[in-house]
Amino acid sequence: MMTSLIDVDSLLAIDVGSVNTRAFLFDVADGSYRFLAAGTAPTTFEGTYNNISEGAHQALDNLQEITGRTFIGKDGRLIVPAKGDGTGIDAMVCTFSIGPSIQTVVVGLLSDVSLESAQRLVASTYSAVVENLGLIDRRSMETKIDAIIRAQPDLVVIAGGLEGGASRSVMKLLDIIGLACFLLPSEKRPEVIYAGNQALSERVKTKLDRFTTVRLAPNIRPNFATEDFSPAQAVMNDAVLNIRMRQMTGVRQLFDLVNGNLSLTSSSYGRMIRFLSQVYTTNKGVLGIDVGANTTTVAAGFGGKLSLNVFQPLGMGDGLSGILPHIAEINHWLPLLVQEKDISEYIYNKLYHPGAVPTTLDDLAIEQACARLILRLAMRQMSGWHPQVNYSTNLGLTTAFEPIIASGSIFSQAPTPGQALLMLLDGLQPVGVTTFVLDQNNLLATLGAAAAVNSLLPVQILESSAFMNLGTVVSPVSDARYGTLMMRAKMTVEGGAETHWDIKQGSLVVLPLPQGQKARLRLEYSHGTHIGLGRTGSSSLNVVGGVLGLVIDARGRPLGLPADDARRREQIKKWQWTLGG
Repeated sequence: MMTSLIDVDSLLAIDVGSVNTRAFLFDVADGSYRFLAAGTAPTTFEGTYNNISEGAHQALDNLQEITGRTFIGKDGRLIVPAKGDGTGIDAMVCTFSIGPSIQTVVVGLLSDVSLESAQRLVASTYSAVVENLGLIDRRSMETKIDAIIRAQPDLVVIAGGLEGGASRSVMKLLDIIGLACFLLPSEKRPEVIYAGNQALSERVKTKLDRFTTVRLAPNIRPNFATEDFSPAQAVMNDAVLNIRMRQMTGVRQLFDLVNGNLSLTSSSYGRMIRFLSQVYTTNKGVLGIDVGANTTTVAAGFGGKLSLNVFQPLGMGDGLSGILPHIAEINHWLPLLVQEKDISEYIYNKLYHPGAVPTTLDDLAIEQACARLILRLAMRQMSGWHPQVNYSTNLGLTTAFEPIIASGSIFSQAPTPGQALLMLLDGLQPVGVTTFVLDQNNLLATLGAAAAVNSLLPVQILESSAFMNLGTVVSPVSDARYGTLMMRAKMTVEGGAETHWDIKQGSLVVLPLPQGQKARLRLEYSHGTHIGLGRTGSSSLNVVGGVLGLVIDARGRPLGLPADDARRREQIKKWQWTLGG
């Protein structure tokens, strides 16, 4: 037994996704926590079992086969705590993202203040806004009540009223919610979250508590200048979990299996990004992107403050329905000649069989082109919801992040790390200098859940080889014409070796720098070139090599592709080969 800061030796984590359910094992090795193994099984939300806990048990069985360890006793229950003979486990957590969108009614006073804040809160989880009620809504009370009843919401989120501000207007809106709940059958009444003027909290609870469950959260918009979602997101997490228990068979069993340590994948993912934004001492933010089967989660942390959005349907399975209107743009990113009807057929097949994997080069090219488009669509929407994340099709991602972490099977299961990095560069088009990290085992959300029971484990796993450093990427912006010299690079490796490179506009260059190797990079600019700081002349910076070394993406912002179809496909192929694809 350890006598250090480690309180719990082994931890079992279960993640229930739309397609797969995974069981992860973490334990102490050589004095620190390590990710040891993962077991996988198809998610059993539908079909023969129609019970998501069955998929969890199958994943645990698979993990037992892989590790040779026994976690489940003869009575079918987890053995807790771990025993001296190696059986059992000390702690358990579970995250899950599967399920239909939580149908949500949003209530606020002013559309550009509390109502907008409430919408952003709802967008941080697996919810869809089906109705908005605001102070300037000109519909009659009867019409508003009818609209709520027709929507049959699972949840109502109420914001509005700055601290010490309006009370009568908020209570009038509550009359509408109360009447709608009264008219709905008791089994179809939505849960209510109140995150407005705290002076009204008890009055709100008294007014609505007789009809449905009311959860109180701190005011998400205490004044015009302040917006704080963190406490309310925890309340939102609990409300969604409770709704899922009513909607889906097996959620209650999972809750009991892990002793109540059950959380939404999106909130756990955001927790880790917030934590990392406090750990890193640079003046940049931390960006995490998780492309799942049905949803894409984008989390941006800035000094402990989190911006979190779940975009749906937008993913590599059922979520491909969200990009069907953009077939021409998908075709734009293909290195092979593929007809648009074939792209549509592949996407429709994925909608019906989200667990299908590409079996041909054409299929792989289509999937990776879809991933590029998903990244672009998600970041455009993220920029609209959260202005601190600055992304546009004309400028790319100009907000400085260090690092950018990518999660999702489309990246972790790419044939080569270079293909994963190229998808990220093409989709995000970052400006400046950043490190790209691949969550190759899809652990980040699991670590966020684990932090609730063991704060040391996530830190040590993040420092281990469970995450892949793809490399440092330098993405300059320049006025230079294509093919002309835009900057010179001199890289001095720690220890003395020095190399020189001429970087031309439109090029993608890999500088050999072994993984973990430190170096000093000096850049001398021409033609108005800069690396996101608006400075011309020269820059010197410290860099660290990744599995792909040091990458200079001088292809321009926005990233330009030849108009001619054949030339464009050849250019994409050239970029793939440059990064080892």
